Amino acid sequence: MTQIIGILMTYNCEKVVEKAISKIPKNKLHKLICTDDGSTDRTVEIVKSHGIEVVENNHKGYGANLFSGMKRAFALGATHVIEIHGDGQYDYNQIEPCKKKFENDADLVLGDRFYEMKQPLKDGMPMFIYVGNICLSLAGRILLGLNLRDLFPGFRGYSKTFFEQMQEAKFSDDYKFSFDIIARSKFKNLNIMSVPVRCDYKSEHHTAPISKAIPLILNVLYIGIAYRLNKMNIKLKKNLFI
Repeated sequence: MTQIIGILMTYNCEKVVEKAISKIPKNKLHKLICTDDGSTDRTVEIVKSHGIEVVENNHKGYGANLFSGMKRAFALGATHVIEIHGDGQYDYNQIEPCKKKFENDADLVLGDRFYEMKQPLKDGMPMFIYVGNICLSLAGRILLGLNLRDLFPGFRGYSKTFFEQMQEAKFSDDYKFSFDIIARSKFKNLNIMSVPVRCDYKSEHHTAPISKAIPLILNVLYIGIAYRLNKMNIKLKKNLFI
């Protein structure tokens, strides 16, 4: 039986987390927990006031925070988890379509903001983010051989099989984690699917700073090339492709 635990990802989002919690369709989830990346504001206090269990971490970054939440969720008996960002930016109604993908044996489900190419712009996505996502996803798609339009969404779902396959690898603690786990999933022949998802860029939200763009671009190219080389038994980045 599919048991989905939602992982509410938070870091200093006291102004928006209440709204995010109110939008989550909790009846679609077996349980909702929060994993917090060392917030210094009232985020944890607000989340706990809603009776939500919080895994409190030292501030390390997106990757470490998500992995900590997954570890707790699967220990609680989840068969699958869904990543839910604490700023309420994504359309949480896609939890149900994501569940259907799990029932069709998906190990990694990625939200697709570009299911209609103009939709992100209608939702307020800045042009530089729009163009950047298209170009970077195209590069990643070519390097990994994936037929997916959006490789950098903040709405994702994961199976227990996915989590088990990630245990032996060493990942970055920061945003580079988001592409690295896709590359490892493809290398391990896990079942990767997508669901259309909308993302609100007009309301108050948290976005990765532009300073992270260049390291992210370089990482996509490096990991993509490493993936290709490892497929040819030329070992590069062995701790990821094992």
